[in-house]
Amino acid sequence: MMSRLGLALFALWIVVLATTPFYADNSIVRTAIMLAMYSVLAFSWNFIGGFTGYPSFSTAAFFGLGSYAGAIAQTHGVPMGFAWVIATVFVAAFAAGLGMILLRLRGHYFAIGSIGVVEVCRLVVSSWSGVTGGGNGLNVPLLMWAPDTVGAFFLWVMLGLMVIAFALTAFVDNHRLGFGLKCIRQNEDAADMVGVNTTFYKVSAYILSAFLCGTAGAVYASWIGYIDPTDSFQILLTVKVPVMALLGGAGTVLGPAVGTAAFVVMEEFVWANFLNWNRAILGIIIVVLIFFLPGGLLKISYRRMINRLKGRESAGAPV
Repeated sequence: MMSRLGLALFALWIVVLATTPFYADNSIVRTAIMLAMYSVLAFSWNFIGGFTGYPSFSTAAFFGLGSYAGAIAQTHGVPMGFAWVIATVFVAAFAAGLGMILLRLRGHYFAIGSIGVVEVCRLVVSSWSGVTGGGNGLNVPLLMWAPDTVGAFFLWVMLGLMVIAFALTAFVDNHRLGFGLKCIRQNEDAADMVGVNTTFYKVSAYILSAFLCGTAGAVYASWIGYIDPTDSFQILLTVKVPVMALLGGAGTVLGPAVGTAAFVVMEEFVWANFLNWNRAILGIIIVVLIFFLPGGLLKISYRRMINRLKGRESAGAPV
């Protein structure tokens, strides 16, 4: 259950991001768009990885399929907004069919299978050149607006998706579905024995983890104007998203937003100051944080930490 303070802080964060076009340059607006997009992906992953406890690495597959579904629809004359809807429905249907098969696996078998899905999707898109453009990629019709207007528009669209993802997370957390998913995370066999329809719950979580990724992918394609298989189905993306959710606190309502903000700030700092060693340094930081903060940033008892610091200051003060 989320506190009113948490809700107020999330609303304030949305306002801060939404107003960046009015006081920041295009590079900051671009960072805000990416931050909102990553937040959508992290919130989505949280349904299957956080609430259910299944280590899914198929986020890049859903994002890439959404990118291509939306882009192909637009190149065939479908209006942009309707193309996003088509991409969302397509990815949700794909996740439903895939989940019925893939979710029969558990643990590291499921993780490996989900990574394989990303690679299979990339290979299919690369080979189907008549529809997807193959390795040459696909050009998407651009909005003929001023650059500042385009940036602000896509920022607000991504933030809208972020709010929807957050609202879904809060709803599931307080709903019977969320309780069932947490039971599966604790002990799937026991949950099945007491009457939880584990197959239905897991597939539902997998669909929830997928459909907004498809929407975000379609919006991203419209924003960038060009996509290719390598960029759309990045293995790095499918690793970064779980790290963001884990960094904030997997299985919590605000964890994905907190983790995404912390990760993006760290990533920008490392890129700016350690260009040649950015991947290695960022990887070390992530491993250290997750090792010492297994519950994420939201699971830290900050009040206890402050009390300990006050106690040390009192003990070290002269009498």
